[in-house]
Amino acid sequence: MIKITNCIKITYISAIPLFSLSLILFSLGTHFIMNNYQLFMEWEITSLNSSSMMMVIYLDWISLMFASTVLAISSLILVYSQGYMMHDKYLQRFIMIILLFVASMMFLIISPNMMSILIGWDGLGLVSYCLVIYYQSNKSFNAGMLTALTNRIGDVMILMTIICMFQMGSWNFLFYLDTPFMKMNMMIMFMVMIAALTKSAQIPFSAWLPAAMAAPTPVSSLVHSSTLVTAGVFLLIRFNKELMTSDLSYILLMTGTMTMFMAGLAANMENDLKKIIALSTLSQLGLMMSILAMGFPNLALFHLITHALFKALLFMCAGHMIHSMTDNQDIRLMGAISSTMPMTISCFTLANLSLCGLPFLAGFYSKDLILEMVIMNKINYIPFMLFFASTGLTMSYTTRLMKSALTLNYKGTPTMSWANKDWEMTLPIMMLSMLALIGGSLMSWLITLTPPTMPMPLNFKMLTSYSILTGLLLGSILIHTPNKFFKLKNKMFQKYLWFSTDMWFMPLISTMGMIKTPLKYGMKYKKLWDQGWNELFIPQGLFQTLTKMASFTETWQMTSIKSIIYIMMIMFTMLIISYTF
Repeated sequence: MIKITNCIKITYISAIPLFSLSLILFSLGTHFIMNNYQLFMEWEITSLNSSSMMMVIYLDWISLMFASTVLAISSLILVYSQGYMMHDKYLQRFIMIILLFVASMMFLIISPNMMSILIGWDGLGLVSYCLVIYYQSNKSFNAGMLTALTNRIGDVMILMTIICMFQMGSWNFLFYLDTPFMKMNMMIMFMVMIAALTKSAQIPFSAWLPAAMAAPTPVSSLVHSSTLVTAGVFLLIRFNKELMTSDLSYILLMTGTMTMFMAGLAANMENDLKKIIALSTLSQLGLMMSILAMGFPNLALFHLITHALFKALLFMCAGHMIHSMTDNQDIRLMGAISSTMPMTISCFTLANLSLCGLPFLAGFYSKDLILEMVIMNKINYIPFMLFFASTGLTMSYTTRLMKSALTLNYKGTPTMSWANKDWEMTLPIMMLSMLALIGGSLMSWLITLTPPTMPMPLNFKMLTSYSILTGLLLGSILIHTPNKFFKLKNKMFQKYLWFSTDMWFMPLISTMGMIKTPLKYGMKYKKLWDQGWNELFIPQGLFQTLTKMASFTETWQMTSIKSIIYIMMIMFTMLIISYTF
């Protein structure tokens, strides 16, 4: 009882200050937007001769607004965790790890210095590993290793960026963004882009994102909304000026659009509830990366904030459903949940409609604006088609998911605990529903002080609606037919379907595809040299020689003195005889 009380105290003592600080930062961010303020602070920690160690903090409306979003969602997730993980023996440890996770993200947001960014960047990778393996099983350990090792690639790129920037004179990237005479070279920008691609799980580093679903659902809600996966997008928002002056923006555009399309294809055939939502996160991250590659960082930040609101709500509602269905995550066993959990399903539907861009919800204001900017910009025909195909696929898997949960008959076990009585889980869901309802319009009024109007032909204006309606039709068809697709006898179609639904073989390539050949040659080397000739010549050969010498010496030492005298007399007699003759 004492432990539960301590956990409750830690949960609420940490959640209430975080939410209060979020409101303060939001007010400051609004003030900074209206007056175009920027605050740059340096704190000298220590100084020795000409060397000084300083902590640098950079506050502008971008960092304040995003930090406010992170803290608001984190505080609600802490309250949610109290109800979701009530019976966990180590809830206190879990809450402390969540707070470390939030602190690492805050370090990354407020730092213009690559050294302090590395603290937050590496902290996110380390703490995410601890959270992914929280439920200790083989699946969790494998997912944790894949997550940690993929993120280590980005950590190495940040370290190499620090080395290159040290040679240029400063670790503060603001000096290079606003000064025309101090430009970063292509190599630094390439390393920053690779680091962002690994952290935001873009192609070819996408395999770890669905694997990280082994973590508890509150962790998934925090990771996929405002931390970890958004770190790469936020870093490229800061470096967007340098990105647009290099030729790397074309590579980023193709990578982002391909990630959107791949995630949409995979989500339409996935049956795990959490993985479907994870793949939708991957699709939206590709959308943010693509609009960054086109040179609209404010629009990417706008969608980043609105996406954080409805994606956290999606995971919370999914967690409540999983919690009530005795840890079942298969959507094929769901159905008729609207009659048993009306409040949760209402919020779940609201979040899904916001994801699809229903007018006047949070996702509409950012997503529709992004698609209209794509139409108005001069981009290649291939990414243009991928943008709208991915929009249709988003509507498709959302329709499939909602019909599985709402309209179909329930196919699970009858011993379920359907209830909306746990206020620690329902209260954060209701608060996030309000944010998902009004957050988009509020941020639209703040970020775009003059409402953007884009006159274009009616066919182009209706292109987004056509994509959504096509996706709605496709999702309605797929809800009843995926099993029929898998039963088809055509081998080529089976291989194509496998390729599309298995994230283009990236999980296989990222795991066995990378280590199978090195392990094969490593085993041959081990048998031929380590356990072969080297073993024969050095350890075993030396051991056998020394053993024979020791045995001979031992035999000589164990012989009696009388026998030695007889042998010496015989040898002496033979010597005299030889000299005589």
